[in-house]
Amino acid sequence: MNPVKVCVIGVGRAGMVHATNLKNNVPGASLAAVVDADLELAEERARDLGVDLFFSDIYEALDRVEIDAICITTPTFTHAEIAIAAARAGAHILCEKPMALTLEEANDMIQAADEAGVKLQVGFMRRFDPAFIAAKERLDRGDIGRPMLIRSLTRGPGLPPRWACDPCTSNGMLAEVNSHDFDTIRWLAESEFERIYAEANTLKCFDLKEEFPDFYDNAIVSLRMKNGTLGMIEGSCPVGYGYDARAEVLGSEGVILVGELQDTAVVSCTKRTGLVASNFPGWRDRFREAYIAEARHFVECIIERKEPKVTGEDGKRALEGVLVANKSIQSGVPISLGGS
Repeated sequence: MNPVKVCVIGVGRAGMVHATNLKNNVPGASLAAVVDADLELAEERARDLGVDLFFSDIYEALDRVEIDAICITTPTFTHAEIAIAAARAGAHILCEKPMALTLEEANDMIQAADEAGVKLQVGFMRRFDPAFIAAKERLDRGDIGRPMLIRSLTRGPGLPPRWACDPCTSNGMLAEVNSHDFDTIRWLAESEFERIYAEANTLKCFDLKEEFPDFYDNAIVSLRMKNGTLGMIEGSCPVGYGYDARAEVLGSEGVILVGELQDTAVVSCTKRTGLVASNFPGWRDRFREAYIAEARHFVECIIERKEPKVTGEDGKRALEGVLVANKSIQSGVPISLGGS
């Protein structure tokens, strides 16, 4: 069988993670081309990856290259246009989170993929992480009884690109940093959001608050799920000390802890330094295996013609949680979600 030819759109940090994996770590995949609005960067990354074709425009790539699938890692406000163009060209889509800027965009992406008969997978790589998978399996077995309270946190070591600091082009830190947490709670609780209350403040990056009045660098979100499970999301960025992604599920008969801050079992201790252990410097280190498994699953879904584990609907539901949380921050009151 011929390899699945994939084009990576956006070759920043996340784009290079996906491109490198597709090039080296995904059986059945072939990295066909790269695209970036910065043509010089696209050429440089293509050279680094050993890829001959590079473009500054997605439409040119779709027109000139035989592409089976694309991977979108561009700014959030560009996702919908790129995904819809790819779907209409018959290309399957792996789209990084957040899925889109609005629910209307998310719906348009889902509809375009459905009409074209292509796969649409959203990049919630925690669902492919061994620790999170093990936690979900234990929950499904009933090891800790019925989940009562789920807590999920993400703390980023440094600020994302400047466009992501403006809520108008990103939906803020809850979208850029904590989309994973909204999806994690939905996934582990196996339920939808019923009511959301959020508080946020700027406690570190005061210069960004002056430039972007709706900017915040710390947030907490309280959630009630439709099945009664309670949830809590904590987000902070930048924290400086490293990348921190953990979850805790309190059940009626026990508790599950997922993830840890330190990246090794080696801990040293001296009178002078006390306990010393290394931590994860960034998300690429913490979820390296998960990103590989995510890309492999995407390609397997294309080859085997099966539905991705993380669909466009999952991306839309997480986005809805983010949007309602931001609305709660602005209004100062809990907000109930309608529909099913």
